[in-house]
Amino acid sequence: MKKILVIEDNADVRENLEEILELSGYDVLLAEDGTVGVEKALKEMPDLILCDVMMPKLDGYGVLNILSKKSQTSNIPFIFLTAKAEKTDFRRGMNLGADDYITKPFYKDELLSVIETRLRKSELVRKQFDRTEQGLSAFINDARGYEELRKLSSERKTKNLKKREMLFEEGDYPRYIYFVKGGNVKVFKTNEDGKEYIITIAGPGDFLGYVDLIKESRHTESAAALEEAEVSLIPKEDFIALLYANRDVSSQLIKMLANNIAEKEEQLLHLAYNSVRKRVADAVLLLAEKTDSGDINILRDDLARIVGTAKESVIRMLTEFKEDGYIDIKEGIIVVKNRDKLRNMPG
Repeated sequence: MKKILVIEDNADVRENLEEILELSGYDVLLAEDGTVGVEKALKEMPDLILCDVMMPKLDGYGVLNILSKKSQTSNIPFIFLTAKAEKTDFRRGMNLGADDYITKPFYKDELLSVIETRLRKSELVRKQFDRTEQGLSAFINDARGYEELRKLSSERKTKNLKKREMLFEEGDYPRYIYFVKGGNVKVFKTNEDGKEYIITIAGPGDFLGYVDLIKESRHTESAAALEEAEVSLIPKEDFIALLYANRDVSSQLIKMLANNIAEKEEQLLHLAYNSVRKRVADAVLLLAEKTDSGDINILRDDLARIVGTAKESVIRMLTEFKEDGYIDIKEGIIVVKNRDKLRNMPG
């Protein structure tokens, strides 16, 4: 049963709303002013909030302003109840992040229709989509249900990369964002001497190329397959629509992309502060987790670029790990034997 919080200082209106909503199968919470409403919203975490605009102590704009800044309540659908219909009131509420307006007096059918629509749309924000091709397809299919996103491409191109084949190069204009379906793709920069520095390794479920696309700038990095890889291409126009056309869809997309950003920041911190031995261990674990078998087939030059050190140092560390029984090396392929030892290695 969906839970709706009604914040309304007029007792008659409050009781009328309670009766309509309870008869329609909703669990109803009541608050007689904005201050009480904020407290109940934070405590009860309703599925939707109906809030009067003009109230003593704290008006509806104040309630929305507070709740929109709280991470736990910022995505709760918020509908204003108001006797005013001037455009300035609508604009102020929408600028603060209101989802809709209902003007008093209202019809029962109108009220319920708006509530049902907003609850249905908020489901997208609360959904958890797997970081797989199926999860991405489910997200885009759900987004296509919104009027402003019906023109999203029904099919996405797939690019199969051979080992070391380029996906995009530094200086190219971005035309797509890329979703890795299988294999591993290295993202790297090249210095003036032509030496590569690997910034990150993208595996299944990772997105690439979106930062430069948002900035409308040329690619600042290059990407190439570390091994055979399969990548979905999401057209620039579709990505921009997903990001800007609808707030609910945008929130979900940002959550999906934010995971990549967090991983990248963590990797850069490790690179900056950990010892070479620890960095090699972390790189081996990272690559092992991005393969189905856990076996790592990578050029030592590429591994050195991930770690940010000389190839000779990487080879020496791998030899030590093998002698310690943490890994095995068979025909150049690294086989992890003791993940706990590698994971808990002192920095």
